[in-house]
Order: sequence, then C-alpha cells, then structure tokens
Amino acid sequence: MVYSVNIISTAQAREAYERCRTGQFYTSKADIYGVCIKLVTKSKLNIEMWNDNFHSMSESVRSHGMIITAEDPGRENEVDYDPITSIAILYNFDYYGWIKSIALAIVTDILEDSHGIFAVHGAALDLDGRGVCIIAPSKTGKTTQSWGLLRTENAHLITDDWFFVRLTGGRPRIHSSEKNCYIDADIGDVWEEYTPLVTTTKFDNKGRGIANVRWIMGQDSMVSTSSMRDVILLKRDSSDERIIIDMTPEEALDYLVKNDFCCPHQMVRDDRKLKLRTDFYRQFLSHCRVRMVN
Repeated sequence: MVYSVNIISTAQAREAYERCRTGQFYTSKADIYGVCIKLVTKSKLNIEMWNDNFHSMSESVRSHGMIITAEDPGRENEVDYDPITSIAILYNFDYYGWIKSIALAIVTDILEDSHGIFAVHGAALDLDGRGVCIIAPSKTGKTTQSWGLLRTENAHLITDDWFFVRLTGGRPRIHSSEKNCYIDADIGDVWEEYTPLVTTTKFDNKGRGIANVRWIMGQDSMVSTSSMRDVILLKRDSSDERIIIDMTPEEALDYLVKNDFCCPHQMVRDDRKLKLRTDFYRQFLSHCRVRMVN
C-alpha cells in the first residue's frame, strides 16, 4: 500500500475540515449506492472527474461522509480518518484513482456496519442474465478482462472496479457503484473496439480518465444490478502449470483472506472488521461457483 490510514478523533477531523475551507475550493456531492459523499478540494480536475465518475446527489441532502484533499509538505501520502463522522483528509494526493477508491471505501465502512451491505473490490458483468465477477490483486488484469468480456454477445458491464452486495438468502444480489469507469489510456491498444473512446477521454497525469462506455457499446451496455453466480479469481503464478482451477468456497476464502480480500482500500482494519468481512465472503462464496484462473 502506498498510502497509510491513521485513525483520528472527531475533534481532529473537524479542525482539519475548518482549516481546509480557506481560500478557493470546490465541493460536490456524490450518490454512491444511496450514501452521500462530499468531496472538498482545491483541484478543479478532481471535481470534474468526480462529477463524471459518480451519480450526483441533491445539494439538499446532508453528507454521510466527506473527503478533503489537502497539501502538506510535512506529511507523506497518507489519510487521516474519523470513523465516527466518516471524514477523511487526504494529504498530498495527486492521483484521482485513490480519491475515488477511498470514497468507495468510506461508503463500504458505513454500509457494512449500519446496513449489513458489503463490497467487493472487483469487476462484475451480467452475461446473458448470469452474474459473473472477477476478483484479483492489483495489476493482474481484472479490468482489462472485464472490458474484453463486454465485447461478447448479451454482455452488460456492472462495474470494472467495485460493487456492493446484499445477501438475501438466495443468490447474492450485486449493485454497481459508479456512473462511469476510470480507464487506462492503453485500453484501445488491448481491445481495438475501444479506440474511439480513448480519443474522446481526457486523461490525468497518471494516464487514466473517466469514460462512458455506452458511447461505444450502446446505452444498454451497462446495467446496475444482477444475481451473482460465478466468481473468478485471478493469479499470476508461472510455477503453477494449471490454467483453470475449480475451488471450494473455503479454498477461495482462504485465498482472499491471505490477500487482504484483494482490496488495498479499507478505511478500518481491526479484528472486528476482519471477522465481518470474512463472514460475509464465506456466505457470498457459498452461493457461487468459484474458479481460479492463472
């Protein structure tokens, strides 16, 4: 992890909030699966990407959580987070991808405690009415593979990065988290169908930008929900000659726990949260067919 999270008090969070509300700054509220997250930043680019990335929330709705970006040469890339107010202060962040991931992590922190709704850091599609997700450590290709699957017949993208899950007793019900996707500039080099999308997307200093895949694949190419049936775990292990490996739910759970649930963005890491997330994944996986792809 290239940034650390420090748990702070509510008084410290309020003090930081007041300190950052000086001079020129921008604010915007996002609707992330019914949770209102407010971004406070002095970066116009961050606000523009935020507004393209997420559904907007009415200004009359009070925020449930807040992200404040701040510059402090005396600090590293780090986050101060108050779990009581769900306020996060992000120091020296010049990468929008972390900002949006922390927003999703805050929503997850709220929902898993208050509503029993959990999140998976992974891509998800509806393939001819069948929910399929790809979970993997960073840089193993889950986003690239999800965009490749979207090219197939009767495929609909739910998300290429993060989705929420409600356990209802039957198959898990999954829900999208974002309005548009945060893509790499080289997606057109991998899948040529997306080249026109790349030419119309504004990219940041990390070579990534917010893109509307509907412009290329059609208005129905993205859906917001599905019932999960198949879980695909990815790994890169040249010492293992197997390509496709059937897994039991417990084997898959063991892999996920050992790999921090393949999610580097978690606001609170303690024994209580670990048990909550482990119990969730045990139930989630028990209702799905699981395979590992190497």
